[in-house]
Amino acid sequence: MIINKKYKNQLIESIINIKSSGKGIIIHRDKEYIIDRKKLNKALDGDFVQLKILTKKKKNKAEVITIKKRANKGYLGILKKNNNYGFVLTKNSNIYTDFFIENEELYKYKDDEKVIVKFKYWNNYEDSPTGKIIESLGIAGETKTEIHAILYEYGLPYNFKEEILKCGNKIDENISKKEIEKRKDFRKKLTFTIDPIDAKDFDDAISFEKINEDNFEIGIHIADVSHYVKPNSVLDNEAEKRGTSIYLVDRVIPMLPERLSNELCSLRPNENKLTFSAVFLINKKGYINKKWFGKTIINSNYRFSYEEVQEIIENKSKKISKINSLVEKEYFIEDNVYEAINILNDISKIVRKKRILNGAISFEKKEVKFLLNGEKKPSSIFFKESKDSHNLIEEYMLIANKNVGELMRKNKKEFVYRVHDRPDMEKLENLEIIVKNLGYELNTNSKKVGKSLNKLLKDIKGKKEQNLIDKLVLRCMSKAEYSNKNIGHYGLAFDNYTHFTSPIRRYSDILTHRILNDYLNKRIKKNENKLERICKHISNMEQLSVKAERASIKFMQVLYMKDKIGKNFKGIISGVTERGIYVEIIENKCEGMVNVKNINGDYYVYNGMYHSLIGERTKKKYQLGDFVYIKVKKANILKRHLDFELIK
Repeated sequence: MIINKKYKNQLIESIINIKSSGKGIIIHRDKEYIIDRKKLNKALDGDFVQLKILTKKKKNKAEVITIKKRANKGYLGILKKNNNYGFVLTKNSNIYTDFFIENEELYKYKDDEKVIVKFKYWNNYEDSPTGKIIESLGIAGETKTEIHAILYEYGLPYNFKEEILKCGNKIDENISKKEIEKRKDFRKKLTFTIDPIDAKDFDDAISFEKINEDNFEIGIHIADVSHYVKPNSVLDNEAEKRGTSIYLVDRVIPMLPERLSNELCSLRPNENKLTFSAVFLINKKGYINKKWFGKTIINSNYRFSYEEVQEIIENKSKKISKINSLVEKEYFIEDNVYEAINILNDISKIVRKKRILNGAISFEKKEVKFLLNGEKKPSSIFFKESKDSHNLIEEYMLIANKNVGELMRKNKKEFVYRVHDRPDMEKLENLEIIVKNLGYELNTNSKKVGKSLNKLLKDIKGKKEQNLIDKLVLRCMSKAEYSNKNIGHYGLAFDNYTHFTSPIRRYSDILTHRILNDYLNKRIKKNENKLERICKHISNMEQLSVKAERASIKFMQVLYMKDKIGKNFKGIISGVTERGIYVEIIENKCEGMVNVKNINGDYYVYNGMYHSLIGERTKKKYQLGDFVYIKVKKANILKRHLDFELIK
């Protein structure tokens, strides 16, 4: 390409990102440049382009001069067929144009299929690029199709390649005598797992031994995935690439093939299993007097569900009723199991109380869950909240993670820490104003903010505005992530913390196991730059999986509301923007939008300081946290969006 002299010294090269507004964004030397829609010059999201920085009057603006390399990425869209041609309607958050599809490309596909299309060419005189369909996800609007679309949207996998499955199937399930001799044997100690009813992978178990009336040996035994998944193997490379298992409403996309996650590494009852353990001598006041870390072998005696353990704790009874029983009939647990569960629960409550007094933030957010019918469509919505049985397991996992983190901090610099920075003070001050208007208090003094947040979360428990305030508090928090550089974990009030307890579903924990094992065996390996790179990657994969999970929840909520058009509900204003107000229905937590143009009786202006829309003439105010009544107007499954109409 011949470069015009007037562009000299003003040209830069970068990958362009297209935003929902249709504008392009590039980052060059830590500076952000905006490319207006008319200046994109047919560039698409992900393309490597050459740009001209525009004049100082248009500071931080740029114009695409030429496209150096197309992204070779796929774009999601819906196929619309005509007699001799078709279009893939792809206009969404990161693309501003549809794709023309030539007739010879269409014979495999049906009208209204959701497809992935790739760029072929874009002639100067044409309004749209020509594309090639490379895959169909199914008919748009169907549950299976839309869930696959969510996974594709976030660049996440939805199956394993045959090569990966074969590698998993080749692993020998037999445990040799030589391997057992290397390990501490816990097979004769009382051991059990506590998991959700529908769990298939059990990666943690607890052993319990009563030493005397005041002291107990408590073992936290974690599936030894690193024994089977060797560094730089095919399975390891795939696990690193995925970073985490993905939990959507209707399915789990595991990090490891089921041969590993549900069989070899799953701590199923009455089977010898290889584990990596953190074992503690703890007294009844929750103080740790002795600790040990190392490779072990266990044989779990029982598999319990949270519901079964909760019934034992609540009723102070050895009887498990038929309604909660995993075996679907009433049964009784043995005396030693009953004693173990109650002592474990008592200690966990003491440890939890100390942790919260030390400044840990105590969230008790209700999770939205769906009852799905045979067609994987939601028939009802319910809410799951943490009870003593959940807290019991959480506290012992935290004990293990904290103590492994402390050990490695004292003795080794290179490690995978789970870090969590302090909250954003500006957001906290904003939250203080909002909760005051709702009748609550928040002290944003940096030394007291943790205790004040806990008081706020306690005060709202069971109130109609709990879900809203929970969300607002979470928005103030920094994102937890993985790093080789330890800054502590603010939310848990721990100076040292790692992830050790879920290697079946988190690659971070596999790394933790490997590094800890090297340390225990006095093997020193250093590669801090590689470790930090992996930490950034798995942090990013975790965030993408969370976004996909939320998108699947939103999709199911919209699907659930589709047959409720015209019905009235009471809601709470959960968000306010210039475009309108977001309302969360109290009875099912489904959220939709009331467009400001459709609010009758006045012209409403957005007030950012108080998160409200205020009528110019009447001064009527719609403010974050206000209760309103709405009618369901539209349910757009493809956009995962609900439109509401204000009643009063």
